[in-house]
Amino acid sequence: MQSAKPLVRVGVVQQAISGNDKQKNWQESATQIRQLAQDGCRCVLLQELHSTLYFCQTEDVDVFDLAEPIEGEGHRFFGALAAELNIVLITSMFEKRAAGLYHNTVVVYDCSADIAGIYRKMHIPDDPGFYEKFYFTPGDLGFTPIETSIGKLGVLVCWDQWYPEAARLMAMAGAEILFYPTAIGWDRNDTPEEQARQRDAWQIIQRSHAVANSVPVVVANRTGFELSPTGNEGIEFWGTSFVAGPQGELLAQASTDKAENLIVDLDLQRTEDIKRIWPYFRDRRIDAYDDINKRWRD
Repeated sequence: MQSAKPLVRVGVVQQAISGNDKQKNWQESATQIRQLAQDGCRCVLLQELHSTLYFCQTEDVDVFDLAEPIEGEGHRFFGALAAELNIVLITSMFEKRAAGLYHNTVVVYDCSADIAGIYRKMHIPDDPGFYEKFYFTPGDLGFTPIETSIGKLGVLVCWDQWYPEAARLMAMAGAEILFYPTAIGWDRNDTPEEQARQRDAWQIIQRSHAVANSVPVVVANRTGFELSPTGNEGIEFWGTSFVAGPQGELLAQASTDKAENLIVDLDLQRTEDIKRIWPYFRDRRIDAYDDINKRWRD
C-alpha cells in the first residue's frame, strides 16, 4: 500500500552523566541533538532527568536546589535549540512548581522556543536506590497526548512504562507514538541471570504496549555507572534505548554500556494499517471493565 502519511524520522539520545554540572550536560545533549537534526530527525527524545546525576538514590533535602521552574534556565536552553533546529524536542526536568512542591516533568517543544506541552510523571516509585516519592509529587495532568507538527505524542516517564493502563489511556486519547524517557539500571550485587531477567522484562512490557495499542514506542534510557552520594552501592544504568514498531518489532536498539544515538524512520501509515487488521479497540469489552478502577478484587 502506498503510504498516505509521511515517514517520521525520530532520534534518541542515550547519554552517560558524570556530574551535576547542568551546562556541561546540556551542551553534551545539544551536540547529539544537533547531529541527529543534521541526520534528518524531525523529533528527538532525551532520557529522564538528563540535566544531572540520578539523585534519587538517597533522600537529601539539599537536592531540591537542583530543581527549577518550568520556564527556567533549562527551558531557555532547549527551547532555543528546538527553534534553531526546527525539530520536535522532548526534554526532562526536575520541576520546582512551588516551595515544597516538585515534579518529574517532561517539556515538549515543537519547532519553536515555546512550550508545546508538558507531562508530569504519574507513577512514582519508592524502592531502594529509587527514592522518588521523597522528591516528586505525582502528576496532576492525567494521560493527555501533546499535539505537535508530527502528530499526537503520548509522553510517559520511566515507572509509568510498567503500567498498561497509562499506555492505553494515551492511545485512547489519540496518541500516535508513545515516548518513554527513562532512568533504570541494575544493582551490581544481582547475578547476571537476574540482571538479564530484569532488563528483558523492562523491554517486554514496553513492546507489549506497542502491540496492545498498535503504536510505535520510543525509549531513551541513560547508561553508565553512578555511585550513590553516600559512597555505597550505586546503579549501573543498562542503556538499551530502543524503538519498537506497532507490532512490537524491534526497529533499533542501543548497547547497554555506551553513550550513543538511535535513528529510526517511523511509518505512521503502517500504524494505521495495523490498527485496521488488529482492531483491539473495537473489541474491548468496556461494559465489563468496571473493576479496573479498584485497587484489588477481594
